[in-house]
Amino acid sequence: MTRQPVPPFSHDDAVQKVRMAEDAWNTRDPEKVALAYTPDTKWRNRSEFLSGRDEVRAFLARKWETESGYRLIKEIWAHSDNRIAVRFCYEYHDAAGKWFRAHGNENWEFDADGYMAVRHASINDVPIAEDDRVFLWPQGPRPLDHAGLTALGL
Repeated sequence: MTRQPVPPFSHDDAVQKVRMAEDAWNTRDPEKVALAYTPDTKWRNRSEFLSGRDEVRAFLARKWETESGYRLIKEIWAHSDNRIAVRFCYEYHDAAGKWFRAHGNENWEFDADGYMAVRHASINDVPIAEDDRVFLWPQGPRPLDHAGLTALGL
């Protein structure tokens, strides 16, 4: 079974892959998101190292239990035949109601069937005031007419 688009990626394919990932992550559904990765996927997320879909699924469930109000925007940075580099920001608040904007970069590598086999993510959290939030759409995928990172100056 393939997960379109598959390598080798054109620029449009890579942009599509980035938006598909953004939309999936904005569902905050660990089951759905984990299906985009190979069964033996390898991740580095900040200082945590994960191996396989089961660990990814558990990680995402923990993440979204603590990152409330999560909304994410991803933007392509570069791509090659089977790799995509992405920059992203997401906003969330903790249990105490304190807001953060996380800024990060991801490097992705895909298998021949279009599943992500490797993901490296470097992320920094910056405290923000609730009034400084800019990701204000209803929970779920970002509306198509909502500005991306470059247009928002992020």
